[in-house]
Amino acid sequence: MNTATIDTSPIRILRRPEVEKRIGLGRSTIYLHMQQGTFPKPIRLGSGGAAAVGWLEHEIDAWLHEQVSKSRVSSTRA
Repeated sequence: MNTATIDTSPIRILRRPEVEKRIGLGRSTIYLHMQQGTFPKPIRLGSGGAAAVGWLEHEIDAWLHEQVSKSRVSSTRA
């Protein structure tokens, strides 16, 4: 019997305007962080060159928590 657990929590996809609003950064800054490897990459929501993209909400939330943690650690060192 396979005892692996399957995550059945719903997956929510955020489109770019919602990501911008949630994290307080603009489009160009988000894409700059993605190029630097410091921000989650979006997933493709369709096929073809002009397919829409979206970000997984839990990855954006994790990124936000990480930024808060970094900010709090660096502010206690100052």
